[in-house]
Amino acid sequence: MSKRRKNQRAEAAPRREKIRDVFVPRPFEGLVDEPEWIALRELVPAASAPLRLTPDLVEEHGDRPVTLATVLPMAAPAMTKPDGRVFIGLQRHQQSGDVSRDLADALLCALRTEPGGAVTVPPLPGPGPRLQDILVDGPLEITMHDGFEFWLDPGAADDPTVQASLERANAAIYPTVKLAAARAAYWCQVPEKAHVRWVLGDDEDAALDALSRLSAAGALTLGEGTKFAGMFRAHGRLAPVWDLPEDVPAAKWEEPVAAFAERYADALAEKELLDAAGRRARQGLLGRQLTLR
Repeated sequence: MSKRRKNQRAEAAPRREKIRDVFVPRPFEGLVDEPEWIALRELVPAASAPLRLTPDLVEEHGDRPVTLATVLPMAAPAMTKPDGRVFIGLQRHQQSGDVSRDLADALLCALRTEPGGAVTVPPLPGPGPRLQDILVDGPLEITMHDGFEFWLDPGAADDPTVQASLERANAAIYPTVKLAAARAAYWCQVPEKAHVRWVLGDDEDAALDALSRLSAAGALTLGEGTKFAGMFRAHGRLAPVWDLPEDVPAAKWEEPVAAFAERYADALAEKELLDAAGRRARQGLLGRQLTLR
């Protein structure tokens, strides 16, 4: 091909707009249940919660029920049902640097899709509204699930192929219980271990100082037979993790977690700088950061 023809083809081809990705360290900042959004995205295998659209979106698209799900089939970002219901998935394969923008774009794409149709969501949404712009904010009404049957329409599980797929998905779920003792605290049982994992809603530095004070005072465990395993960072918040005896049921940890939450609140309220023991404890905690999942 001649150079002239190459230039002509290049001029004829439309230029693809380059979308600039932006990293947002706290994508759920401003939502009243920020720690729960983080927990559902990073810790919980199977849960759902209803969401409320802003009045302008209801006027544009109708009052379609919207459900937040920890994960959808094939980790899809969104899906619509023939009756108009919309699901958005928190845990998905493709994402940009702003999780809130990703989720908002998936929801808007689903609303623009005919009920029951396949939802197409771009991998990088570009600038636009975020969750904080399109939802009526409020506490999440979380429902925990033992399986993913909530994905299905009535009668769908009668299909052997669907049933087999559902069984495979359910096999990946580890037992998880939402604790009432503290917001965004969850008990879970994985092979040969049990944990309490708690997403703290406080500033990272303040939370780390509070945990350091408790560590220096020897008050960082949940009682006999437990061990503070470390902590991880998720979306701008700290999440401490405790190892527990695997044969003690979740309900038995409500009281120890509530007692720890009181100790933590007292430590968080202290305004004095950390003393030498607290600073040493802080360095020790920084060395015990965990890798999520």
